[in-house]
Amino acid sequence: MKLKLEISPDLVALMRAEIAAGEKAVSAAMRAAGSDLKSAWRAQVTGAGLGTRLGNSIRMASYPKASDSLNAAALVWSNAPVIIGAHDTGPLIRSKDGFWLAIPTPAAGKSTKGGRITPAEWERRTGLGLRFIYRRRGPSLLVAEGRLNSKGRAVASKSKTGRGVATVPIFLLVPQVRLRKRLDLARDAERAVEGVPGRIVAKWVEGKL
Repeated sequence: MKLKLEISPDLVALMRAEIAAGEKAVSAAMRAAGSDLKSAWRAQVTGAGLGTRLGNSIRMASYPKASDSLNAAALVWSNAPVIIGAHDTGPLIRSKDGFWLAIPTPAAGKSTKGGRITPAEWERRTGLGLRFIYRRRGPSLLVAEGRLNSKGRAVASKSKTGRGVATVPIFLLVPQVRLRKRLDLARDAERAVEGVPGRIVAKWVEGKL
């Protein structure tokens, strides 16, 4: 007697198809998770009032780029990591030389280079000298003798009689300052990670329908 065993359907083919479906599901789930995390981080940045330009520094890439894999991954990062990291952690900032941090008042105006204006740039731009005033209570000051223009900026007075000239605080001097924490990137990242298993299952089932 001769017996012949045939297995139908082909188990090898079924396993290959199942592995391929798994690769697609994992890759699609990671791309979706990365995309959602990028959107969540950008929304945090713009919602904190840090601007769309900084928000657009958040980028995402998925790997592998040209194929599906059970080991697929997504990477979300910022092209401005120092700025984003500072607003995410709320660090304590001290002067590099160990002296004072000069915090400009509204009367100082803005830097022509972007960012916060420095005392040296302010003196060059206005032609006015800054004078140091020590205060035992509260921050010490750098002040100038001038007037406020219509925009509230301190400028040199053109009065020959001294009319309208006042002592204007230009910078507050503090030994250190703590940057307010305005972002919580870990919160959104944890949510994205927790949602990955459910995404994989959903994509796997979706691929079979």
